Amino acid sequence: MEDGECLRQRRPIRPQVVTDEAAVQETERNSTYSGKVFKATLTFLALSLLIPCLAAICFLDSPIDPQYLSYHVPPLMTGALEQNVKLRQAERLYEGQLVGPESLANIGDVFFTGTADGQIVKIEDGQIHTIAKLGRPPCGTREYEPNCGRPLGLRVGPNGTLFVADAYQGIFEVNPVTGAVEKLVSSETPVQGKKMSFVNDLVVTSDGRKIYFTDSSSKWQRRDYPYLVMEGTDDGRLLEYDRITKEVKVLMGGLRFPNGVQLSPAEDFLLVAETTMARIKRYYVSGLTKGGVDMFMDNLPGFPDNIRLSSSGGYWVAMSAVRLNPGFSMLDFLANKPWLKRIVFKLFSHDTVMKFVPRYSLVVELGEKGAYKRSFHDPNGEVVTFISEAHEHDGYLYMGSFRSPFICKLNLQEV
Repeated sequence: MEDGECLRQRRPIRPQVVTDEAAVQETERNSTYSGKVFKATLTFLALSLLIPCLAAICFLDSPIDPQYLSYHVPPLMTGALEQNVKLRQAERLYEGQLVGPESLANIGDVFFTGTADGQIVKIEDGQIHTIAKLGRPPCGTREYEPNCGRPLGLRVGPNGTLFVADAYQGIFEVNPVTGAVEKLVSSETPVQGKKMSFVNDLVVTSDGRKIYFTDSSSKWQRRDYPYLVMEGTDDGRLLEYDRITKEVKVLMGGLRFPNGVQLSPAEDFLLVAETTMARIKRYYVSGLTKGGVDMFMDNLPGFPDNIRLSSSGGYWVAMSAVRLNPGFSMLDFLANKPWLKRIVFKLFSHDTVMKFVPRYSLVVELGEKGAYKRSFHDPNGEVVTFISEAHEHDGYLYMGSFRSPFICKLNLQEV
């Protein structure tokens, strides 16, 4: 065969033509595959981290055994509860000189309070004097609190002596002049087989014979009060001490964090703040209904602390935390989720959890039959913080605190 014929019979090799559509499809296939691989890898890594964490959480012990609780929707902040900033008109007194003046009492213009370092102090002519110490040093930390003592409820008796509820030690009578201290009720003595772990507030009858007081829990101490609230423990009690017979008896049991207690002006019933349940119960101490219990005020806009008489014949109620409507309440949200509360406290300390509670300050005045009369607010706690008690004297409202380093004074004529 001639070379020319060979050349004529050879055909040029045609290159393979790839259309744009084919290229796109191939790219998409590769991209899809890569995406699946990436997602699978990411999921695997996430699960490899999450599963051990969840397993670890399951095996961690929770410090609390939460109960299932149920609240009504909080009352709307309207009418007498309408939000305002009236508490910002208050004046801070003795700032930095007192820590945790929980409860206040006065004899004339001389005031008395208990502080976080276990002291009972007198405030006279602008000066602070220590008149008694209920515990023993060292003081000032959570660890030492049971030995140091923590004075909470404080009242003046008919003979001008002070009656003090110490969270760890019991009920005391203190002479405000000499500083002499007498222990009336010891927390170490069980009452009906249960110890008193968290003595809280008290009130004394006008004849001085009987002292009514609350024991917030037989399980949790004051230093662990966030556990008590979050667990919903129902082992709190209202107790009565007879100074003649020296006997202590239980008036009410099964309470969830009983806190402030107040006798009616006629001394025919007691009001008891049940903090965890955001309500106030009434216990009748005389008359045909003696020994009976009913609801004085339910579904409060906050969690009540101490209750004190107002000059109008009603009651001042200090709120330790609020339940805003409209708004969000962490305690309301967690109430019916015991599983979530258990996880939260497995991961965080109660001090950390309490940092998420809003610094909203609220004092409510209730009428003699329980209706809202007025309320004073400080929405961000700019002036008044962590209120535990509102004590009225001579046209002013003095506010104590369970942790702030001052007392607040509000002129009621100006609000």
